[in-house]
Amino acid sequence: MSTLLLIETSSSVCSAALAKDGIVLDYREDREKNSHARVMTVLIEDLVKSNSLSLMQIEAIAVSAGPGSYTGLRIGIAIAKGLCYALGKPLIAVPTLYALAEGMRQQGGASHLYYLPLIDARRMDVYTALYNSNGEEILAPAFSTLNQTLLDSLQPYDKIIVGGDAAEKSRAILNSDRFLFLENIQPDARFMARMAESKFREKDFADVAYFEPMYINESYAKAPGKKQLKVSGQ
Repeated sequence: MSTLLLIETSSSVCSAALAKDGIVLDYREDREKNSHARVMTVLIEDLVKSNSLSLMQIEAIAVSAGPGSYTGLRIGIAIAKGLCYALGKPLIAVPTLYALAEGMRQQGGASHLYYLPLIDARRMDVYTALYNSNGEEILAPAFSTLNQTLLDSLQPYDKIIVGGDAAEKSRAILNSDRFLFLENIQPDARFMARMAESKFREKDFADVAYFEPMYINESYAKAPGKKQLKVSGQ
């Protein structure tokens, strides 16, 4: 029986959750802008206390690994690392786009669809990837511009559910009936539970000393062995 603490700070909303065996027990969030560094430890303390736990009873700390807000990610990972050092617990890194797609699958309620999470990267740029209804990565994470190049990359895939904090600004380019939009969904600690549990059971832990956020760049987007979403300028 594993009890995990989940930390999400990649977007404007910071959140924390407790999960046991992949099932979310409790959840806290704060939507105040630029509050992550100030409130995350408070959220964690309240979450643990409200569930009659001590931090030592938590078996691992899972953190949203990016991509996303540079400052937000560094805050969340610094807090997660600090807890791991202090408690002697392992660190689990959960890719933000995968977790967001997991939340979209939970809300989408349909099979045989594709899921396109979009995280705002300012202007008309986004971080995105494509997953199928089984959670399998179809197109690897990339930094993309909302333009015809991105649309062409998605041409082979039908019935795509779109979600995330950049979904609304994508409507102008993703404007065919192939695209179905989920409202009001963005990175959330609760969406990390299943992957975090799977990684815990497999002992797939990140190096507490050297782990860094996932900042998607051209070298990552061109990693071998994966189909790629075309990034801006390709």
